[in-house]
Amino acid sequence: MTARSERRGDKHSRRTLARLNAVQALYQLEQDDSRTAREVVEEFLLHRVGAEMDGDQFKDSDKPLFEDIVIHTKERQEEIDGMIAETLEKERKTDRLEVVLLVLLRAATYEFLARIDSPAKVLIKEYVGIARTFFTGKEPALVNGVLDKIAKRVRSAEFD
Repeated sequence: MTARSERRGDKHSRRTLARLNAVQALYQLEQDDSRTAREVVEEFLLHRVGAEMDGDQFKDSDKPLFEDIVIHTKERQEEIDGMIAETLEKERKTDRLEVVLLVLLRAATYEFLARIDSPAKVLIKEYVGIARTFFTGKEPALVNGVLDKIAKRVRSAEFD
């Protein structure tokens, strides 16, 4: 591996970073509904994704994956929220979930629906890992359970 590829990140870590960035961008959209998904994506690509800060180059993410997740998760949000709501236990509601948790579930659900280039089990592992970067309590287990149920419903052939 060359010094450049170590600095820029391998394919796996670039995809992981794209997912993490997508969760952050979706969170930002929830906090500021005056901006479009396209505007937030452009801001992230210009100022955050693979940017250089104080002379240090951050690992670059898979920019097309990042853009796809943010734009299309937002476009399909109503459909995705319905799927998440169907999967949650009766006492839990999507509007009562922590915002980071909700956008993380949305991004993963979008990928189950549209990104068949990534196996469902890989996506579950990735998003549980991302949940662990934000939460230290039971939330990663909740993410695992919800995503497992959604994946088995949406991609049943992968679990037969």
